[in-house]
Amino acid sequence: MDGQVCKLTLIYPASAEDQVIEVLLEQEPALPGFTSWAVDGHGHDFAHASAAERVRGRVKNGMLVAVMPRPRLLPLLDIVRDKVPVPGLAYWVEPVDGFFRLTDGAEDEIAQGI
Repeated sequence: MDGQVCKLTLIYPASAEDQVIEVLLEQEPALPGFTSWAVDGHGHDFAHASAAERVRGRVKNGMLVAVMPRPRLLPLLDIVRDKVPVPGLAYWVEPVDGFFRLTDGAEDEIAQGI
């Protein structure tokens, strides 16, 4: 890998999940794919937490992970920021050393197709 591929991890309030996923699915050209799941947030800021979340001591969030070409990252974050204006959006970015699919027991590098 030449450092041109990165992994975006996006954390958002569970109530914003449909909005976030819709924005990512609308991208042209299409993103190569992403994974999302429900997570619990643990932290010091419960300003937007429900009463039940305050009692539980954790907030229901969604988490999304996408591997993409690094040049798409900042424009995508700008779109998410504009189209999903909710408090509690957070993200981090990591370099990707390799992106593979195991096919018939052989590894095929697919990063060039991202």
